[in-house]
Amino acid sequence: MKRLFCLAVLIFIAVGVASAQVTAIKAGKLVVPETGATLLNQIILVEGARIKAVGADVQIPAGANVVDLSRSTVLPGLFDCHTHMAFLINRRGRERGSLLFYDLTHTNAERAIHAVVNSRDMLNAGFTTIRDIGNDGNYVATDLRRAIEQGLIPGPTIINSGRIIAPFGGQYQLQPERRTLGEPEYFYADTRDEMRKAIRENVHFGARVIKIVVDDQRYIYSVEDIKYMIAEAASAGVKLAAHAVTEQGARNAAEAGVASIEHGLEMSDEALALAKKNNVVLVSTDFTEKAWMAYDMPAEVAKRFYARGVDRLRRAHKLGVTLAFGSDLIFYAPDETRGTWTMSLVDVFVEAGIPPKDILRAFIPNAARLLGVEQTRGAISAGQFADIIATPENPLDNISTLKQVSFVMKNGKVFKGAK
Repeated sequence: MKRLFCLAVLIFIAVGVASAQVTAIKAGKLVVPETGATLLNQIILVEGARIKAVGADVQIPAGANVVDLSRSTVLPGLFDCHTHMAFLINRRGRERGSLLFYDLTHTNAERAIHAVVNSRDMLNAGFTTIRDIGNDGNYVATDLRRAIEQGLIPGPTIINSGRIIAPFGGQYQLQPERRTLGEPEYFYADTRDEMRKAIRENVHFGARVIKIVVDDQRYIYSVEDIKYMIAEAASAGVKLAAHAVTEQGARNAAEAGVASIEHGLEMSDEALALAKKNNVVLVSTDFTEKAWMAYDMPAEVAKRFYARGVDRLRRAHKLGVTLAFGSDLIFYAPDETRGTWTMSLVDVFVEAGIPPKDILRAFIPNAARLLGVEQTRGAISAGQFADIIATPENPLDNISTLKQVSFVMKNGKVFKGAK
């Protein structure tokens, strides 16, 4: 009986392997973002969820599904390292007001619906991997990630942070009769025991990265506080990302050696140099003027914030700081999906004078390393998951072509373009 059972299992496995769908992609141009090279007339052989072979001389097996992208440029799927899928603020009606107002007036179920819509739109725009960095209610992003992994809904691969850990108050100004407002959006942690508990609860409830807010209050996390949380997160096998908007907050995060600084709006050249020295990635989340005005900023203020972001991004690139793309968009735009809205932020990199090859590195290989998935995602090579997109032009020649993604494959399944 045992032998018969083992034989049945082997037959089942063999049938599964034999029946895995094989797809052959004819790539007219294949961009390698890591090196900035463009390869011509390549065949990408995909079997199941992974890439089996890549090359000009790869033979297409009989019966394979052939996708002809010979007139397109093919490259790995894009990454967004700072997203909020469970945030979709519409400035009309009851959703007007502060971020805190949104937290208080939307249930987890409603935010989950927003997350499903946003994640679908992100995938459609070519983002096959994202880091959802908090502000997701009570672990909505964990459930979103699991639903995508189970194939229940379309969406990118998600690395999610869970509840944001912050000094008392988080990013809000509270009032003493409602001192718990902001929970569960934030996990207030001021002592070492509270920091440890917050990290462990987040990991227990599905977090794949830990996010802290360093400096949105007058009291900020010290270098020692941040080092303690880095070590605690590392003991659970996860990295630590630090929201820092002030110069001192960014300096503390850079000196402690976090995996990434989020925003870094006021970083001086000295703070940027410290980040480079300690191999800290900058996820700058720089907005266009249009995006800043979505926050109800007057045009002249939006223009000033935009210019400041461009300047800091230009200085960071010149100093050799590792950059990874992140959007941080949370507002609804009537003429945009979350995906197209996100992709429009490439214009800030262009304005900062960053070459297309370095922009692509920020969108793909730098991001893959930051998220810790570089062994399985972020390249078109044998063994990697088949996360593949196509554009009409070569983004190394015209980076704006990323706004016109015509084909999206994730984990070997086509979500947009030729079937």
